[in-house]
Amino acid sequence: MARLRDITPRGLYARSLLMVVAPVVLILALMTWYYYDSHLAEVNRKLAQAIARDAAQIQSFCDARPDTLFTKEKLQRDLDMTFTCDYADPADGSPRLIHSFAYGKTLTEELTIRLGVPVDVSVDPRTMLHFRFPSGSGTAEILIERKRALVVNSHFFIVWVIASSLLMLALAVAFLNQQVRSILRLSEAARAFGRGRDAPGFRPSGATEVRDAARALLDMKSRLTAFADQRSAMLAGVSHDLRTPLTRLKLSLAMMEQSEDLAAAQSDLDDMAMMLDEYLTFARGEEGDEPMALDLAELVREAAAGFGAHVPVVGPTSISATGRPLALKRAINNLISNAVKYATDVRVTVLDGPHAAEVHVDDNGPGIAPERREEAFRPFSRLDEARTQNTSGTGLGLTLARDTARAHGGDLRLSDSVLGGLRASLRLPH
Repeated sequence: MARLRDITPRGLYARSLLMVVAPVVLILALMTWYYYDSHLAEVNRKLAQAIARDAAQIQSFCDARPDTLFTKEKLQRDLDMTFTCDYADPADGSPRLIHSFAYGKTLTEELTIRLGVPVDVSVDPRTMLHFRFPSGSGTAEILIERKRALVVNSHFFIVWVIASSLLMLALAVAFLNQQVRSILRLSEAARAFGRGRDAPGFRPSGATEVRDAARALLDMKSRLTAFADQRSAMLAGVSHDLRTPLTRLKLSLAMMEQSEDLAAAQSDLDDMAMMLDEYLTFARGEEGDEPMALDLAELVREAAAGFGAHVPVVGPTSISATGRPLALKRAINNLISNAVKYATDVRVTVLDGPHAAEVHVDDNGPGIAPERREEAFRPFSRLDEARTQNTSGTGLGLTLARDTARAHGGDLRLSDSVLGGLRASLRLPH
């Protein structure tokens, strides 16, 4: 099943419309087929049988040839039919009769079976049916209204069914259009929130369930925003407060007589100061870094340029994206810095896909075992492998980089590099 984010609004609307139109058209087609092929045909056959029974009485009268005029008039009145036992071909110029019409074959069959002689059935422009059959030495003719023998206005039923179906379909499409628009707005808002952007003008709308989902999304967004702001404020506050005692410790150690133990302590304090600087830089970067249109390829080249010419960047010269530039640049810096620490050959590759752009940072270092790669994303994680021996750092580089990628709706994953070491792949949806 296709993911919702891979379906365009027009595609989702067309698919939903098809789900409504297709069953209606199918039901209408089946109902029409049944009505014409089964029900209507049976009704016309029953009418034809009734007419054939009345025609049989006229046949008996014409075969007997009584001379009483009263008997003929009474029979015509009782059967509501006009007939003659001695039919003569009309003169030229009389209305042309039609021998082929709807359900004429059914009527002819029933009359032939009932009367036992060949019957010629035709209709004139006045929609009067003419039945002619041999009678004695001549030919008899019966005239009745067509609507008495056949259901001739059946198309009205189909017209009314189609009209009512179209009305119901229009109402369904209008309702569906409103609901699909609400779902699409909810999807766009969720996608924007997932990428760290706001959705101005978004408000719950549509069916009750869609409005409940929209309210839950807004509540979740406000909670996550408050949590992120609280985390950044706490990190900035703690880092700032720790700088004062750390500075006093550094001054105290500087006034002591130098020794190996003192040098080790000063090195530890320098590492702590570096960590606090990174925390403060991260916290300050979180503030005021709003999503905006940016050139991802240019941003990657700027980040790689800080590490010198020995970190080449391969890929397109320009990739349009939307995101928080400071956070993305910091994440890419962390990935490149992590690779430079443990390898001699580092290469950055930028790819522009149909749905997302990717940044691959490859190195020829010792790498990380597949079963321990998820552990590398844990905060303050220090893997006891060759990649972490005799190196300094906070242990937050990969953690913050993946947080940044996921905040933009993407992700960060580790895999084997074509250079023989580790590959860090940052994915950023367009």
